[in-house]
Amino acid sequence: MKACGLIVEYNPFHNGHNYHLEQAKAKTNADCMVAVMSGAFLQRGEPAIIDKFHRAKAALMTGIDIVVELPYVYAVQSSDLFAKGSVLTLQALGVDSICFGSESGNIDAFIKGYDDYKDNQVTYQRELKHGLHAGMSFPEASKRAYESTGLTQDGIDLSKPNNILGFSYVKTILEHKLPIQPLTIKRKNSGYHDTEITSSIASATSIRKQLFNQQTPLSELKHTMPPSTINELENYLGLATTLHNWEPYFPFLHYRVLTMSMEELALIHGIEEGLEHRIKQTAKHVTSFYDWVAAIKTKRYTWTRIQRIFVHLLTNTTKSEIDELTAPNFISYIRLIGMTKKGQEYLNKQKKQMNVPIYPKLSRNLHPMLHIEERATNAYYSILPVQNRYTLWKQELRGPVIIPS
Repeated sequence: MKACGLIVEYNPFHNGHNYHLEQAKAKTNADCMVAVMSGAFLQRGEPAIIDKFHRAKAALMTGIDIVVELPYVYAVQSSDLFAKGSVLTLQALGVDSICFGSESGNIDAFIKGYDDYKDNQVTYQRELKHGLHAGMSFPEASKRAYESTGLTQDGIDLSKPNNILGFSYVKTILEHKLPIQPLTIKRKNSGYHDTEITSSIASATSIRKQLFNQQTPLSELKHTMPPSTINELENYLGLATTLHNWEPYFPFLHYRVLTMSMEELALIHGIEEGLEHRIKQTAKHVTSFYDWVAAIKTKRYTWTRIQRIFVHLLTNTTKSEIDELTAPNFISYIRLIGMTKKGQEYLNKQKKQMNVPIYPKLSRNLHPMLHIEERATNAYYSILPVQNRYTLWKQELRGPVIIPS
């Protein structure tokens, strides 16, 4: 069976994701569509609007065949580490291709961009270091450093979020010499950061804004999402009583920071260059999550970077844990979240060739990464009433969601 890999968050699964799925199927003629999906917390340092099981079910009901979890240690990271975990996970599952959405839509430009980067890595590193010393944020310094290697906006505009991730996917495939064909599809209609819904293909950002800021009934958003997503949003609301955003976590974060020493804060992944002092100082007067991030934010420390730090604070994830667990150039296990009957057929055939175990549920003493997954899950559900929290947490012990094809 021929498999195509997709790297996703589905926060939530909407019509744009469905378009990506259908175009990837047509482009690759794959028998099986495999999605590696972030779990409780996402790449930009945000809690997922609903948990991974309900997001996975919505995707499986719409045409994805297998959903596996991107380990936390890769999920809440900058683009290169996020790409490394995602691509190596899909490689372990034996996919033939990876198809990603981008603002460019031209895979040749990504491959040429990598060739230019590879031929000028010394220049890239020098210019990156210069930019960071000048006080630029990492994304801005990296963009300028890539441009110094010949990668210009005429090729790939690396100020665009999906181009940034796509370039990291291609770079990971080519650097590790993986037998995977990279493919891309141009994003349709809405931009990643668009905050207004203007058509049936809307950004996840605009959909979440409607749900949170204006308390828009789900019935008024049916034109932007498949029925399976509407159903799973309603199902999750029935079980959890709320959708997730950052604000309810503020008291937990505030308590953590106020009771930690500077030395303890400095051990948390992402906290660099004395940022612990700024976090501690601002904690004395902020009254909301939004205000806290705004008080810490600088030109160098972007909103996204601070949000990631707060995720690591919430989950008590240290630099040493991340450094140790992400160092190998291989994936130690596959965490299966859900599959269709077709996906099950693919996995049964693929298992004979795989050299990593597949874990269908959370269990102790399997791998150190899963200890962090358990912490992340507990942190994610912590804002819910106790009984609701426990009911949802038990999903971790039941094994994957299985949907008839």
